[in-house]
Amino acid sequence: MSQTEEAGLTPGQVQNFIADGFVKIENAFSAELAKQCRDALWADIGLSPDRPEQWTRPVVRVGSKASPPFIEAANVASLHRAYDQLVGEGRWLAPRGFGTFPIRFPSTESPGDDGWHVDMSFGTADPDFMEWRANVKSSGRALLMLFLLSDVGADDAPTRIRKGSHATIARELLPHGDAGATLRQLASENWASTKDCKIELATGAAGSVYLCHPFLVHAAQPHRGTRPRFMAQPPLLPKGEFDPALPPSPVQIAIRQACGLTV
Repeated sequence: MSQTEEAGLTPGQVQNFIADGFVKIENAFSAELAKQCRDALWADIGLSPDRPEQWTRPVVRVGSKASPPFIEAANVASLHRAYDQLVGEGRWLAPRGFGTFPIRFPSTESPGDDGWHVDMSFGTADPDFMEWRANVKSSGRALLMLFLLSDVGADDAPTRIRKGSHATIARELLPHGDAGATLRQLASENWASTKDCKIELATGAAGSVYLCHPFLVHAAQPHRGTRPRFMAQPPLLPKGEFDPALPPSPVQIAIRQACGLTV
């Protein structure tokens, strides 16, 4: 569904987010803005879109970017409305840029980073990333977001998504309370608890954005296409901790429904 400047998410899209754990917004930002972002990233990595002989690694990573094209892409009016609808008005911080950027190139070599996982939200000062944590309130993260900066087809290393997996993870986090669980604890037996979820691919035209529940299980994959894939995967940060005095947001409703709690 095309996203216009005037329209936010439809009620059906919000319900799909609660049930599936993600919603796709097409044309969230312009193709020209996506190209400006790609051009900046090409310059950062010292490679050229016209010299494929330089593409010798399956993935090259760039950290955060805070130059104007990136800030603009993350803060278009349609996305701000969607953030309000999913997280709650006034409960998130406007992005000051975004990252990281796993730039994937056509390759027969394994990228080495294509395992299933959930992005952790706090405790990230620990040098052992397997000790990073998440809790059932999703402290430290309001959304996982996937910004497509190039056209991404089925062969272009689209992110794999386990549809509905956020509900399973919410139930697994519930007994751990505010302290949460580590990535090592959640990843037990290679995320076997979500292995039966239907797999969706985060494909789309440049300018598309996937807004995802923080607990969504997802994974990279090898690039089998011909043109490099440019994507950003920033978090949307919350303004503060969960406030039980406020009406629950769709992010919170999804958690409460998964845990069998009254919404």
